Amino acid sequence: MSGTQILDTLLAITQVLQADQERELDRRGLTTTRTHLLWILFHGGPATQVQLAEAIAVTPRNVTALVDALESTGFARREPHPTDRRAVLVHLTERGLSIMETMNAEHTALGADLIEGLDEETVRTAQRALDHVRARLEELIAAHEERLHDEEAAR
Repeated sequence: MSGTQILDTLLAITQVLQADQERELDRRGLTTTRTHLLWILFHGGPATQVQLAEAIAVTPRNVTALVDALESTGFARREPHPTDRRAVLVHLTERGLSIMETMNAEHTALGADLIEGLDEETVRTAQRALDHVRARLEELIAAHEERLHDEEAAR
């Protein structure tokens, strides 16, 4: 098996997962970025908009628009920060919590379904291989970005 075959398989998996995710989020009235923000609140609890902007790597202005949209659709709410009068904390609403609990359960179930029929050693080997591929991809991207930066600086 070649690296090209593995890359093609990873790309095909990415397309399948992305299409399914978009379909499911659209059905729920959500986008990928809004869901990412809800996921952070679900797993980390209430957060300031500055913390959320840092967590999802967007500008504070962008996170304000995201929280506005989540607030207007009933997924999140803002409350005054208990110790910082200048800040607000973003919380999940009951609707937001309910949908995130459902999505978390679906996430867990899909993970289990994906490895159904594989023995424990195969799962461990696959996880190690995927971890290696991910780390290697991150290294290659960082090196590529550095080369591009160096080329631009040389101009």
